[in-house]
Amino acid sequence: MPRFDFDLITIGAGSGGVRASRLAGKYGAKVAVIEESRPGGTCVMRGCVPKKLLVMGAHFAHGFEDAVGFGWSVEGARHDWAAMIAAKDRELARLEGVYRKLLGDAGVTLVEGRGILADPHTVEVGGKRMTAEKILVAVGGWPIMPDFPGREHVITSNEALDLKQRPRRVVIVGGGYIAVEFAGIFRALGSEVTLVIRSGQTLRGFDQDVRATLAEELEKSGIKIRRESIIRAVAKNPDGYAVTFDNGEGLTVDCVMAATGRAPNTAGMGLMEAGVKLNSKNAVIVDEWNRSSVENIFAVGDVTDRVNLTPVAINEGRVFAETFFNKNPMTLDYANIASAVFSQPPVAVVGLTEEDARKAHDVRLFISRFRPMKHNLSGRDERTMMKLVVDTASDRVLGCHMVGEDAPEIIQGLAVALKCGATKAQFDSTVGIHPTAAEEFVTMR
Repeated sequence: MPRFDFDLITIGAGSGGVRASRLAGKYGAKVAVIEESRPGGTCVMRGCVPKKLLVMGAHFAHGFEDAVGFGWSVEGARHDWAAMIAAKDRELARLEGVYRKLLGDAGVTLVEGRGILADPHTVEVGGKRMTAEKILVAVGGWPIMPDFPGREHVITSNEALDLKQRPRRVVIVGGGYIAVEFAGIFRALGSEVTLVIRSGQTLRGFDQDVRATLAEELEKSGIKIRRESIIRAVAKNPDGYAVTFDNGEGLTVDCVMAATGRAPNTAGMGLMEAGVKLNSKNAVIVDEWNRSSVENIFAVGDVTDRVNLTPVAINEGRVFAETFFNKNPMTLDYANIASAVFSQPPVAVVGLTEEDARKAHDVRLFISRFRPMKHNLSGRDERTMMKLVVDTASDRVLGCHMVGEDAPEIIQGLAVALKCGATKAQFDSTVGIHPTAAEEFVTMR
């Protein structure tokens, strides 16, 4: 008689949890996945996918404006926010169905409800207990809400994706990925947008040239940035919501959105009671094999607060399944992982920033700033910035950074080059595709 009900119980049916569970099931394991919301997790249901759909919708506003410079007559174009949200919801419903089918086809049992650890081998869902030899925690993160009077009037990105109508005036608290992305969405579709940031610049942690370039472009588009500013209170009034800042100034808007980061979603799961060690941010502490402080409990994805990106969670799930269910031990290489910010214009980077590179290398810098060919006719005042950070001694390219149209598509290819250890000489010897923006990366001197 089996000692446990399952070989693996995964708590969380997001990107990492689903990948690990599907592969483990494919390799012959008896697997259950527990999910308290919708299969697909943060990325598919509350993050990357719906946000990118809204970004795409917002881009049409720029497209209509730019088309005039190419001879098009664009009259009577208007945007229906509710129709876009409804279309987004239909796509999410389709994707949820896909995820359910993927799990079913892999022989994985989907259990709907909140999973709580009763002991290192037992998970309780709605009063029912089930056991497993191994438990994988893949519950992701959750938006952090600032603490000030009136916070009950503030929404996060979760609610922003489901707004029934577009707010005419929006304050967004924060200057990271989510903040600048939603600022671009709302602004392109006609809202008055104010970004409120505690520091002097957006996108903390990115290369300084990237940060400065994006902020300049955001402000050109009409987004107001209140630097070194803090919200003290939000109050409901007849005209909307009254926002009070630390310097005593105020602003009335229709919507206040917090985009001040995300925290591991570990509260109330029974992890510490089961012996699982968490760090100061309540993230599960794991080793290179994704193993926690408890021998049979593992964790992948944002709940570990390592590199909080969907493809990273997917690959962590993959190497977990390969190692423990396919007798193919492997770990994930976290070096040179590319990332993108779907702001308007977008940002994409791979490798080291100039600041980080200088800590260990003597570096050479190559920077190009130019007006994209498209805007010579459209008339749009938008510029692209590209930057290479190169190690002087070895000539190896340490970092590639871009702000501008198609940046994520371009940097994805350069991530392969950095993974292979490409040098600046090899970049220079590569023949570019003309006329493209991407060719600038192989012609910078």
